[in-house]
Amino acid sequence: MYLEVLKELFEANKNEENATPMTAYMKNHFSFLGIKTPERRRLLEQFYCNTDILNLEELPLTFLQGAWNLPEREYQYAVLSMMVRRPRWILPEHVPWIEELITTKSWWDTVDTIATNIVGELFARESHLLDLYIPVWRNHENLWLRRTALLFQLKYKGETNADLLYGLIRDNKDHKDFFIRKAIGWALREYSKTDPESVEAFIRSEDLSPLSVREGMKHIIRERA
Repeated sequence: MYLEVLKELFEANKNEENATPMTAYMKNHFSFLGIKTPERRRLLEQFYCNTDILNLEELPLTFLQGAWNLPEREYQYAVLSMMVRRPRWILPEHVPWIEELITTKSWWDTVDTIATNIVGELFARESHLLDLYIPVWRNHENLWLRRTALLFQLKYKGETNADLLYGLIRDNKDHKDFFIRKAIGWALREYSKTDPESVEAFIRSEDLSPLSVREGMKHIIRERA
C-alpha cells in the first residue's frame, strides 16, 4: 500500500523538462522523474499525511527496499529521507541492509547521506558497531564503503575520534579515486572547525593528495583571512 501511494504521488508530479538536466547533472547514471528537492519534500509530507508510516514502530523494510529498487532517483532520495526522519527505526541488525544501500545505485548523493546521517547516527548510538564494520570498510574493495568509513564522523564535532579519523585517512591517502581523496579533504575540513591545530599539523605531517590538502585547509585558511 505504501509503495503504491508514493508512486502515485510522484508519478502525478513528474516533470520531463526538469528530468533531462537532473539526469545530466548525475552524469546519466540515474533516471529522474524531474521532481526537484522542494517539491519532493512537499510530496513526502503529503505522503506522511496520507499514510500512517511515521507511526510504525519498526523499519518498514519491504516498502523501503521496494522503493529503493525503483529506477528513478527520487525514490532513493525518499527512502533516505524517511530513514533520517525516523532514526529509531535503524537498529544494529540493519547494518547489512545499509551496506546494500551503500553498494547499490551508488553515487555521492546517496552515499553521503547514508554515511553522515544514517551510519553516523547509528554508530554514535551503538558504538560497538565501530569495531564490527569500520575495520572491514576502511580497506574494502568497494570505494563507497571506504568513503562511508571516512565520512561517518562528519557531524561528530567534539565527539570525533581523531585517532580513528587520522588512521582511516592514512589507510586511504594513496587511493587514486577522486571520491576518496575528496572525502579525506571534506572530513579534515569539517574536523578543522573543531580542532584546527590538530588538523593542520596532521595535513603538514602526511603526504596527502593536493585535492585532499586543498579541501582540508579551506576552513583554516578562510578563518585566517
